Amino acid sequence: MRLIIMGPPGAGKGTQAKFIAEHFKIPAISTGDIFRANVSQGTELGLEAKRYMDAGDYVPDEVTNLMVRNRIDEPDAENGFLLDGYPRTLAQVEELDGMIRFTGHRLDAVMVLTVDQDEIVGRLLQRAQVEGRADDTEDVIRRRQEVYLEQTQPLIAVYKDRDLVIEVDGMGEVAEVTQRIFEALDIIPES
Repeated sequence: MRLIIMGPPGAGKGTQAKFIAEHFKIPAISTGDIFRANVSQGTELGLEAKRYMDAGDYVPDEVTNLMVRNRIDEPDAENGFLLDGYPRTLAQVEELDGMIRFTGHRLDAVMVLTVDQDEIVGRLLQRAQVEGRADDTEDVIRRRQEVYLEQTQPLIAVYKDRDLVIEVDGMGEVAEVTQRIFEALDIIPES
């Protein structure tokens, strides 16, 4: 099973990715985790990514693509993977297509968690308070939502054209959302 999970910040992607990965016995691969691992290990790519991250800039596609390629080439991803946070650009979609095609496989589905924006803002404000994230103000959170919509809509459209998008209501208790995801994925034939 080769999946992508998408949804705005606070939609519960990371939480749901763990359950999906466990169920299918595949790694949940988050670009944020990949960046942190490469930086902490002091890899050449990690040092390059750190320069951009420290400056508050996006890590360029070339660096991100190489990190993702290296990660999905690891033995635990041989039978599949779930990507969270990648692809984020149309160029990354093309790059991922090439990576998967090179292995002789295909992408099985793109899971899109749909959520009410005001609910998400509330969730993230509560998380910011609990975790002491002073920089997560309502304005910042709403701007992140806008950026997600601007950047992600074109990607969702590409995957919809390929008939890969499965939209799942991300509202409600964690277990309810997980159940909806598994019900939706049951319609996907195993690769």
